Amino acid sequence: MTTPTRLAMVTAVLASFAGAQSLDFATYRAKVEPVFLKKREGHARCVVCHAGAGNAFRLQPLAPGATTWTEEQSKQNFDAVSKLVRAANLMSSPILKHPLAEEAGGDIFHSGGRQFLSQNDPDWKAIADWARAAK
Repeated sequence: MTTPTRLAMVTAVLASFAGAQSLDFATYRAKVEPVFLKKREGHARCVVCHAGAGNAFRLQPLAPGATTWTEEQSKQNFDAVSKLVRAANLMSSPILKHPLAEEAGGDIFHSGGRQFLSQNDPDWKAIADWARAAK
C-alpha cells in the first residue's frame, strides 16, 4: 500500500472518529434512542434484534418490564451508535444507510426489513439530523 493511500485511510478513520466524538448525547437520548424502541408496522422494534447483538449496532438489553434504558445504558448505546456515523460522508453512515430502503439510497439487505421507506420518514430524519449536527 502506498503512503498516500495509507494517509487517506488514516484520515478517513480519524474524521469518522472525530465526528462520532462530537455528537450530542442529550439529542441522541431525546430524539434518536426512542426510534430504536418504536414499533413500526410490519417490523420488529430495533431493540428486539439489536439488544445484545453481535454486530456493530449493539443495543443494551432492556431490563425486564422496562420501557426505556437507564442513563448508563443509554450512554453505552450512544457510544455504539456514534461509531456508525460517518460525519464526512453522512450517507455512508451505517446507522442511516442500513435500515433505509434501497431505492431511497439504502443498503441492498437488512434482515430486519426496510424500517424507513424514504429519507422523508420522520424517524429517519431524526437520526440524520442528529448525525448531521456532528461538529
